[in-house]
Amino acid sequence: MNCIFEKIVAGEIPSNKVLENDKFLAFHDINPKAPVHILIIPKQHYANFQEMDPALMGEMTKFIQEVAITLGVDKSGYRLVTNCGENGGQEVMHLHFHLLGGTMLKWTDNHAANTKDNF
Repeated sequence: MNCIFEKIVAGEIPSNKVLENDKFLAFHDINPKAPVHILIIPKQHYANFQEMDPALMGEMTKFIQEVAITLGVDKSGYRLVTNCGENGGQEVMHLHFHLLGGTMLKWTDNHAANTKDNF
């Protein structure tokens, strides 16, 4: 069974596209966590970052940079996140990056009161 992102790529589920080419797709997240919250995926299925073809990742880097320029956050700054696997918080098992921006982003991971304790 195809995951939700494969259905979006196939046009079976609509999306609010930002940028697309033959290998990658960027679209607005339906549950945004910032004024700008875009999901960026390879059209070919890779479960997560560990499975991603390194050569294709190079091409995806350029695409992500183009998305940032298109959205006007390339100069002001943005956060780029991918969750890898269950313990990494990945919910959809198709590699995707979250591009978040449009405001001053805060860090919300409060697991360690003193980061020096982690080393």
